[in-house]
Amino acid sequence: MRLSTLPILFLLMIYGSFAISQSNTGIIHGSVGTQSGVVPQGATVNLLNIKDSSLVKATIADKDGRYQFNGVPSGSYLVAITASEFTKTFSDPLELTIDKPSANVKPILLSTLVKSLNAITVTAKRSPVEQKIDRLVVNVDAAITNAGANALEVLEKSPGIAVDKDGNISLKGKDGVVVLVDGRQTYLSATDLASYLRTINASQLDQIEIMTNPPAKFDASGNSGVINIKTKKNKQVGYTGSLTVGYGQSVYPKLNDGLNFNYRKNKINLFTNIAHNFSQNSNLLSIQRNFRNKESKDILSRFEQDAESKGTSKNYNGKIGLDYFPSKNTTFGVVLSGFNSSRKGINNNLTHITDATDGEESLSTAVLDGRQKWKNIGTNINFRRVLDTLGSELTADIDYSQYNSTNNTFMVNAYFDHSGLPTLKADTLLGSLPQDIKIYSAKADYTKMLTKGGRFEAGLKASYVKTNNDAAYDSISYGKSVHDFNRSNYFIYEENINAAYANLNQPINKKWGAQLGLRLENTMAKGTQMTTGEKFDRNYTQLFPTAFVQYQFDKKNTYVLNYGRRIRRPDYQSLNPFINFVDRYTYSKGNPNLKPQFSHNLELSHAYQSFLTTTINYSLTSDIIQNVLQQDEVKSETYITKENIAKQRQLGISFNTNIPVTKWWRSNIYANFYNNKYDGRVNDTSISMSATSFQLNGSQQFDFAKTWSVELSGFFRSGGVEGVLQTKPMGVMSFGISKQVLKNAGTIRLNTRDIFYTQRFRAVSKYGNVDAAFQERQDSRTVTLGFTYRFSKGKENNAPKRRSSGSSDEQNRVGG
Repeated sequence: MRLSTLPILFLLMIYGSFAISQSNTGIIHGSVGTQSGVVPQGATVNLLNIKDSSLVKATIADKDGRYQFNGVPSGSYLVAITASEFTKTFSDPLELTIDKPSANVKPILLSTLVKSLNAITVTAKRSPVEQKIDRLVVNVDAAITNAGANALEVLEKSPGIAVDKDGNISLKGKDGVVVLVDGRQTYLSATDLASYLRTINASQLDQIEIMTNPPAKFDASGNSGVINIKTKKNKQVGYTGSLTVGYGQSVYPKLNDGLNFNYRKNKINLFTNIAHNFSQNSNLLSIQRNFRNKESKDILSRFEQDAESKGTSKNYNGKIGLDYFPSKNTTFGVVLSGFNSSRKGINNNLTHITDATDGEESLSTAVLDGRQKWKNIGTNINFRRVLDTLGSELTADIDYSQYNSTNNTFMVNAYFDHSGLPTLKADTLLGSLPQDIKIYSAKADYTKMLTKGGRFEAGLKASYVKTNNDAAYDSISYGKSVHDFNRSNYFIYEENINAAYANLNQPINKKWGAQLGLRLENTMAKGTQMTTGEKFDRNYTQLFPTAFVQYQFDKKNTYVLNYGRRIRRPDYQSLNPFINFVDRYTYSKGNPNLKPQFSHNLELSHAYQSFLTTTINYSLTSDIIQNVLQQDEVKSETYITKENIAKQRQLGISFNTNIPVTKWWRSNIYANFYNNKYDGRVNDTSISMSATSFQLNGSQQFDFAKTWSVELSGFFRSGGVEGVLQTKPMGVMSFGISKQVLKNAGTIRLNTRDIFYTQRFRAVSKYGNVDAAFQERQDSRTVTLGFTYRFSKGKENNAPKRRSSGSSDEQNRVGG
């Protein structure tokens, strides 16, 4: 299939319907909780006429348990609340009159519905994508084509998210997104974050929260927003769990398996999940480079490079935690987590070198044998105290995390003339690049629930990070190892961030609501190159305001205007001036002179009922951090580094539809159109680049014969501008089918990803004397067969939900 036909397939899935809006009068609002002090998620709130119990209005309580009915005529009413695994509960009678057009319902506390869970029950299916006021939520299990996938692949097909060939994750066409796992950072650079996410099986995931403009409670990091990956947790007295196994076949085989388990009795809750992943992958990379004279821009030589690699990875990750409930309002918890990842691969490079007239001059070969191991262990200690029946609470977290890696490379380069005869002696380079990272973090948060649905939040946080990087390179000369002082380096980086925030969320009247927040962050950073003695110190304090204004036009139409200022600090490894080789002529290196980038983000959203959300966004970013190409015409070398290259302006509009077409057909389509413009300087050359791009994500799900489901999903990204790269279109279509078995305790899923084998990265980069083109293809077409078995015994108990830990700002910035 031609790639250009993919947008047509998506457009054939898009449709919508609109209705006439209507206005009403009074307002009723309140909140729902439980006897244990926990907010039930997804509670249904019905407004009933007291005379005949007929339904007047219905809504869903938000994540904090608040609800509100607008435009209610004068009369007598009851509020009835139902939630899964809780008894149905009614309010006291309410009266609305012309003189009293609003009513604040006394908080309603639900009691646990005790029932046997010896038999597996089937719950209502969630939509693959849910649009909420401040975030987009992806329900991972709701998509059949996630079977056998890993967390990175689930992200790649999520609305507005793009992953490039190096694992860099962008959101709505902007780099600098922060990725959290259960509210905690991973402290990894783009490449190693991608590797880590590949170790997490989709079966371990519950939801993905996508927030383009998070409130002040969240760390200010993340130029384009925050992505929070939530793993599965259970709240059951007794035990419950699931076991997943899967086998995938592309060019090479892939295996994944995992176990989730939860046990609760009396005041103790024990939970764990473990996963294993094995995969073999192949990759084809082609690069065409024209080396030009800096002044005349005439071509001096041409390089055509073809690299074929095969890699193997083995990954294990796990988590075990314990919650203790001394009372219904108090929770103490501890969590231990970690992963062990090993990767090895062989990369074979062949480079043809010609002169300006394409006459064959020479060729070179390079064989790169790389072996890397990553180990991580983390500890979290947490506390939560519910202070009143409204849900006010005090929480605290202390975190410690340590990463250790070894990265050993063995590279042999050989040189030949146009007839294949050796021209130079082959050279050998050995590299050892260990890295150690230690992270300490602590935070405390206070939430006060106010009357009329308001909420005040305040908190403090402190973190300290130290990275120790030692790169040693040796050359082999006449059978002896000789230390390479020019390429070797020893770099230490330390960073301390202290933060405080306050946030107020308050309804103004029956139609208007507002949320205002302010975050203060002080950063003290110090870097030392031990080899050369060079040092840098940076100390800066910044304010990060956020503001949300909501207008409820009527029961069907809601408008939200929000603003936020954010920061993107350089990845730890991006500051590290080490060299990583691809071959003799191609490598990457860090830049210790990188500065943070700052952005102003403004969004206006309109939600029509629950099926269509339209968002217009504008952002302006200064000192944007981007990959750039540098060339040495004399040595014919090209290397990639990061620099603060320019300011970026983006203007965009997105649409998200979530429509139940029929009882057996559910449709979700996300479309994002945006224009990126860059102005700045690279390699002493002024650049001004702009392009209009669009992204499409969609899924169509069909249920039939009660236990069968089918899904067609995919994404398409048009060409665009990413810093100094001009990218070409790319898209993927996937198909999946599932069957419930073993009395609905088991699920078999068959999934084919990238059916038409169209996931191919292509880009060009032309500025100054840089002139290069790239094409890369991985073995992305994969057929996966997976099986999940669920087991359970006990009764439901809505224990206090786990929160994000203290390390929520630093963990996305580690690695190499």
